[in-house]
Amino acid sequence: MYIILVYDIGEKRVVKMLKLCRQYLNWIQNSVFEGEITEVKLKELLNKAKLMMKKEEDSVIIFKSRSERWLEKEVIGKEKNELNNIL
Repeated sequence: MYIILVYDIGEKRVVKMLKLCRQYLNWIQNSVFEGEITEVKLKELLNKAKLMMKKEEDSVIIFKSRSERWLEKEVIGKEKNELNNIL
């Protein structure tokens, strides 16, 4: 599945969440990630995220799609992290 993950995390936990999400997804811009991920890997990511979150203060939002081709993406302005498949 293809997902977009957005988080709003307290300052003290932002760096940990950033590092965690980079292990599973592609960083797009501040607190936003996207990429293909299996259901198992997504559950693993979310379980790890829940351990570092404060439920009263933090949130994670996930948008799911069957694949990237079902999602139209438009960037206005400078793209923070251009995904390049060229090696």
